Amino acid sequence: MAGPAADVELAALLLAIDPLGLGGAVLRAAPGPAREGWLARLRAALPDATPWRRLPLGIPDSRLLGGLDLAATLATGRAVAERGVLAEADGGILVAAMAERMDTTTAAKLCSVLDAGEVSVQRDGLGLTLPARLAVVALDEGLAEEEAPPAALAERLAFRLLLEDLPTGAPKEVQEARARLSDIAVPETLLPALCAAAMAFGIHSLRAPLFALRAARAAAALAGHATVEEADAALAVRLVYGHRATQLPEQAPSEPDPPEPPPEQDDSAENQKQPESGALQEMLLEATRAALPAGLLATLGAGAREAARRAGAQGRAGHKRLSAQRGRPIGTRAGALRAGARLALVETLRAAAPWQGLRRREGGAGPLVRVKREDIRLLRFQQHTETTAIFAVDASGSAALARLAEAKGAVELLLADCYVRRDRVAVVAFRGRAAELLLPPTNSLLRAKRSLAGLPGGGATPLAAGIDAAMALAEEARRRGRTPLLVLLTDGRANIARDGTAGRPRAEADALAAAAPCRAAGLATLLVDTAPRPQPFAKQLAEAMGARYLALPSVDSQKLSAAVATTREAA
Repeated sequence: MAGPAADVELAALLLAIDPLGLGGAVLRAAPGPAREGWLARLRAALPDATPWRRLPLGIPDSRLLGGLDLAATLATGRAVAERGVLAEADGGILVAAMAERMDTTTAAKLCSVLDAGEVSVQRDGLGLTLPARLAVVALDEGLAEEEAPPAALAERLAFRLLLEDLPTGAPKEVQEARARLSDIAVPETLLPALCAAAMAFGIHSLRAPLFALRAARAAAALAGHATVEEADAALAVRLVYGHRATQLPEQAPSEPDPPEPPPEQDDSAENQKQPESGALQEMLLEATRAALPAGLLATLGAGAREAARRAGAQGRAGHKRLSAQRGRPIGTRAGALRAGARLALVETLRAAAPWQGLRRREGGAGPLVRVKREDIRLLRFQQHTETTAIFAVDASGSAALARLAEAKGAVELLLADCYVRRDRVAVVAFRGRAAELLLPPTNSLLRAKRSLAGLPGGGATPLAAGIDAAMALAEEARRRGRTPLLVLLTDGRANIARDGTAGRPRAEADALAAAAPCRAAGLATLLVDTAPRPQPFAKQLAEAMGARYLALPSVDSQKLSAAVATTREAA
């Protein structure tokens, strides 16, 4: 991510010189004078007639893509088309507000328009294709690192900028640079060096070297160079490669350089200006390395950056499910207006409008607007369901007091993680001859810790009773519209059957029978084998439950937390 103020200011000028070629930028900044100043700088550097449109969060398709002009259609009795904001921004800039919250559907439509350079409208009885060649400035207001615009959209934008300082006014040289952009020459060695540098930093996108080439040409035009020079290429890779890097280049082993013959004298301008490919590639690697934040170098070297990003992406708990009455609106659908359904009045009128002339001729005198059953459109909503994480903990004597203490510590960390994700948590303990609900589903981290602190240990292992109690909680959570997640911590040494009688064969058979409904219900489950040595029956039980099996003789809390996060994503 480009951070220095000078680079951020130059990025605005390069984008103004070649907006359509560079695609746009992700601008990470809080609302305020600095962000508005950067946007003003960009807008002032563009030609006066350049379209400038704002894309609000949650924009409907009728406004995004275009469609039927409802008022004009109802007034004239014939279909009248209305251009959407994408078509209105043709040849200019589209500023997307709160891009970190943009839903994937809107992002996919925007990406399609960026790729094709046109918007296709096939709705409301219309079939239109309108030009929409534009650049996007995605305003990222996210507070956490995992809050970011959709990856597919960011991939199509050349720059990702971290705004820190208020930029100054736009220079007059931009207009001249835009005029001579097409005449900028590119050395033959530049594109291979850009591709090699991208591969060295683990950048596999084919767009990245092309964006870097575009940025280098724009930088050369801004600097008044006739040919792309090293400084232009260095600026381009800092802006384009810095935020895309996923690894550090491998260090080649140092070997003594063989003696080289003295170079032949060549006074041609071309040989003086174009650096050798190897030297140019090394320069680009150093420029990209310099653009990486200091703390990121060690992270990339350890190979943990991608793992951290994936872990952060799991921060939203629960399923998304469709709803007919509440949640975030996600469009409309055709259907009958029954109890509980919510009418989308504007979309219903939009569906009926093209047929008004025909219906008036067929029906004679009547209401001004004639709506039929097939015109009815109903609102659709999407809800995030809350996750209920159910921890079933083996507190029997076979688990041993030391092992139980380790399990408590691991579960405490998991409970804290669930609290951060706003999950509900519940704790079931089984020992002796029955299972006990220590903590009903709650959002209170303090109550969860208290329930674990008071968890006794010792006695037999009624494993079937523990699974039954956890399943009952899971079914109750589902009835309340929540997504259950079951984490079973046990050493697998069942010795108490469902009826309370002792005996390992009967207890294991009952445990397998209790596990079957879990698999049938498709419940997301993790079985953690806490025995000092992995137990064959624990693996068999995990298979019967359809659970992920994890053997943790030391109850490693970090591994356990990662496993629960993976199970939650699969839920």
